[in-house]
Amino acid sequence: MRIAGYIKHPNYKITIFHMNNRYSLKFENGQYEQTYKLRESDLFNNVEQVKAIVDEDFLNAVQAQFKSQNISFQAAHERLLNIEEDEFDEII
Repeated sequence: MRIAGYIKHPNYKITIFHMNNRYSLKFENGQYEQTYKLRESDLFNNVEQVKAIVDEDFLNAVQAQFKSQNISFQAAHERLLNIEEDEFDEII
């Protein structure tokens, strides 16, 4: 897999990878990441065409997914904290 390009964005690191007739768009935001895989075709046969898919609507969907990831992670973290607190006997 090789890096085929980057898309500048103020909040995300966006990397375009290319390997075996497939492009991958990787979005990174702190501790979370998302990857979208695109088969090379007439619609996506170069980096500029891959960049074209990253429009405002797509970025809004990516942002919503990052928010959902954060909510899921925070909920799992809270559950873990509750389990750890229940493991110990109460000391009086």
